[in-house]
Parts: sequence; structure tokens; C-alpha cells
Amino acid sequence: MCLEELILRHAIGEEVQSVERDTYAAGVMMIPIPSAGMLKAVKGVEEAEAVPLITGVEITAQLHHLLVPLPEGASYLGFIFARGDTPEAVEEAIRQAHSRLHFEIRREIPVLSMR
Repeated sequence: MCLEELILRHAIGEEVQSVERDTYAAGVMMIPIPSAGMLKAVKGVEEAEAVPLITGVEITAQLHHLLVPLPEGASYLGFIFARGDTPEAVEEAIRQAHSRLHFEIRREIPVLSMR
């Protein structure tokens, strides 16, 4: 049983008799927004997914929407998931996958009103 399932079972009041931990390491990276602006393109997703141990790359940011980085913003570009034998191997895979992603973010151009 994965952690998410355990949490949901507990939340709905379902009794869990026993829990056995998985023997693998798992990790996720919440991809930070590097700069404010409009997301114009995402490149390298297939290359990132091809990194050994990577189980998924989910880009949740919408194209042509404004991005606001933390701390003012409250979202991420997406997520990178990995599983492997050790936490170190998982972390390295996530770092490699992240380095293959490229985000084209155009800065907003201020509009001046003429009165």
C-alpha cells in the first residue's frame, strides 16, 4: 500500500490492520517557477522522462498563462517523479531530469496608459 492510499484510508475511517513499507526509494520534485512572465513553451519533457528511474514528468502550468514565482506565487511548473534502490539514486535522477527541461517564459511588457 502506498502512502497516499494509507492516508486516504485513514481519512475515511477505514481500519488498516498492518502496513508494510516498500523497499524502494521514491521522490518527487515540485518544479519551481524560475521567473515571472508568460509561459510560452516547454521543451525536453521526453528527454526528462527517458532518464533512468524517472517514472513521470507532469507539467501542470498552462501555456500562455502568467507565472508568478514563490514567495508571491502559489504554484509550480509541474512535478518530476522517480523510484529507485536508494534515495541518492532517486535524487540524482530527478536532478538529471530537471536539467533536461527548458521553459520559455517571456517577461510581461508593462502597458502604459496615456491620458
